[in-house]
Amino acid sequence: MANEDKKDFNAMLLDSKDMPKYQTITDQKSIEKYGGSRMYFAPPIDYDRVMRLVPYGKVLTVGAIRDYFAKQSGADFTEPITAGIFVSIAAWASSQRSEDQTPYWRTLKANGELNPKYPGGVEAQKEMLEKEGHTIIQKGRTNIRYYVKDYEQVMFEL
Repeated sequence: MANEDKKDFNAMLLDSKDMPKYQTITDQKSIEKYGGSRMYFAPPIDYDRVMRLVPYGKVLTVGAIRDYFAKQSGADFTEPITAGIFVSIAAWASSQRSEDQTPYWRTLKANGELNPKYPGGVEAQKEMLEKEGHTIIQKGRTNIRYYVKDYEQVMFEL
């Protein structure tokens, strides 16, 4: 995201954008990829609410949150693009508050990957996760990415 210091992420977090809502998709490739045609859109505050549930020493993936919302709402899947955006909004909103923090650093991308779009980038997330006892591993030589080692073993169950 650009110009984070000029944005009010807490206002964005509270803007429901007429969500929750459902959409029926008709593109066959997408239906096959996501396992159905009924797509759910959760409002940003719902991502924050779920991210707050993850206790110290545990982690969660954006995919697990999306699966949870789809199951709870009776949809086939939760829209992936807004999910990533709303998780980032929750993280930045938390960083703008002096209290009532959301432990956003515990929410990972797919395969346990750290999120470079969080406040402070992967360096800050890495530091927070290591404080909680997680081991961070680096993968790649040119396109370097960071992951929580054996993240599946410390996944929080929704």
